[in-house]
Amino acid sequence: FGSSGFGSLALLQRKSSSFTAAAYTNNNSSFRPSISTAKMVKTIVDPSLQARMHQYHIVGRAAPTQKNPVPKIYRMRLFAKNKVLAKSRFWYFMKKMNKAKKSGGELLAINEMFDPKPLKVNNYGIWLRYESRTNTHNMYKEYRDVTINGAVGQMYMEMAGRHRAHPNTIQIINTAVLKDSECKRSHVQEMHGEGLKYPVIRKVPMVSKKYRTTFKATRPNTFVH
Repeated sequence: FGSSGFGSLALLQRKSSSFTAAAYTNNNSSFRPSISTAKMVKTIVDPSLQARMHQYHIVGRAAPTQKNPVPKIYRMRLFAKNKVLAKSRFWYFMKKMNKAKKSGGELLAINEMFDPKPLKVNNYGIWLRYESRTNTHNMYKEYRDVTINGAVGQMYMEMAGRHRAHPNTIQIINTAVLKDSECKRSHVQEMHGEGLKYPVIRKVPMVSKKYRTTFKATRPNTFVH
């Protein structure tokens, strides 16, 4: 072989070695390399452990002008997935009430609110208004949850499933913690009472003593496959 032949042979060997080193997946007859390194791995968090809705307390007003040097201050309690959407919702209502926009206003405070006892189950009442494809409707909903954020999340899922309501068209008027005697909905009232019992649908076998530990590397299953 000549010099060009050895060069092409070395190039072919390098290509073959790189081909075997990379893992290829066949997707509709198109080969794409799938590279997995320790630096590119992302930590996966269980979505059930993350709060979907958050409660924010926002204080703001229109910007002071010569005509109105001391504008009126407004305070709102809003529910949103993050702080950015909460501020956008605040200026949406401010524009409706007093024609104050984000460009011509200022935020004085924005704080996230949390429940004082997030491990206690409560009855929550939610008064809301939403826009359907034909009209605007007022509603009253009741839910049982450990936090008001969880109850609002249930409300958004129910409105999307039962009424096909888009989240942007839902306006929460008021929320309140209800006593058992104040509840009106039957699906909430049936969970009241001291003698409440739940049937055992399927029993989970106990782990033998030699395998019992205080801590586990994986989340235990409460059902049998």
